[in-house]
Amino acid sequence: MSVETLQSLIPAYGRDLSLNLSNLLAETLLSDQQKWGTFLACAHAIGVPAVVQNIETAAAQALTPEAVTAAKAAAAIMGMNNVYFRALHLMHNKNYETLRSGLRMNALTNPGVDKVDFELWALAVSAVNACGLCMDSHEKVLRGHGVSAVQVQAALRIAATVNAISAVLRAESALQA
Repeated sequence: MSVETLQSLIPAYGRDLSLNLSNLLAETLLSDQQKWGTFLACAHAIGVPAVVQNIETAAAQALTPEAVTAAKAAAAIMGMNNVYFRALHLMHNKNYETLRSGLRMNALTNPGVDKVDFELWALAVSAVNACGLCMDSHEKVLRGHGVSAVQVQAALRIAATVNAISAVLRAESALQA
């Protein structure tokens, strides 16, 4: 399994998605670890088996085992945080924002990879999960570490493309059932 296998699963009407995937894989704005970690974290956040399997196989060639684990941790922790903080943001009763969350988030402080890389992955997963509060928080940290707007945009483009490919394959799978 590989990126080529993943592209072969995309139907003709998703040609733009396949082209975007190719372009993003050739992207040089992000380091290989940043790029592949973003792909992997987003794939895990969405959870479509064919996307996860193919991206994980390809990413394993570019990432250390520690980076693979950290990308998965970004998907896991942000899956929790995005729901919690998005809910607080959307609720009219702002008293909940003053309460301690009581949720463990150790992966954020000790991710096992460069903090900037993990923050980039957390931002991309937050985009997939539509948590504006978390996107703003992680973008602020990234910009404070000198990450450019076009680098942030590159991560968002990866998130959008992985999300769209996952949606297409999920829909096509439903037609096969």
